[in-house]
Amino acid sequence: MLQKESYLEVADNSGAKALQIIHICGSTKKRYAYLGDRVICAVKKAMPGGMVKKGDVVTAVIVRTRKEVKRADGSYIRFGDNAGVIMKDKKDNEPMASRMFGPIARELRAAGYSKIISLAPEVA
Repeated sequence: MLQKESYLEVADNSGAKALQIIHICGSTKKRYAYLGDRVICAVKKAMPGGMVKKGDVVTAVIVRTRKEVKRADGSYIRFGDNAGVIMKDKKDNEPMASRMFGPIARELRAAGYSKIISLAPEVA
């Protein structure tokens, strides 16, 4: 459960290290972003020589949240950090990077992000 001005870690090798949410896509009244939601972010920290630079505005998908999420079987999933993956376009479901780091939530497959799931080292 993330809102505007929340910070995210980046779970890919795009060159960004930290993102800050500036808009949650879907509606002007939408207050919180959950797993699989698309957000507009500003890059706050970046590595030199990466694909993105500090200050860039990018689209990202939430792949991990500290707030627990209830699954259909009654179990809950919770992660130790809030993380996102940077996307190529606002409309496209393709990630910008070629590698993912850390576990990725299984709920992203139902949201249509199968490319992120296939690149992930672990699906939790």
